[in-house]
Amino acid sequence: MPYDQSLDVDCFKEVKEFEDTRITVGVFSYNEGPKKLQLSRENRGQTGEWRFAKLGRMTKDEAKEIMPVIMKAVENM
Repeated sequence: MPYDQSLDVDCFKEVKEFEDTRITVGVFSYNEGPKKLQLSRENRGQTGEWRFAKLGRMTKDEAKEIMPVIMKAVENM
């Protein structure tokens, strides 16, 4: 069965912006299933548009900013 965006419920979402990147912390429930935490990164392109990028690693500053947001997200699960 293919992914159906209409079944993906956004329960929590908060974005932290840095210089040329932003990290989104979200909690989603797909097809009334268990709530799951999702972290994603977007980088600002040369023309200013945001483009999805693999989150991979975070700097210490990014991790410090994101940890409280993750804790808020967990409270919404």
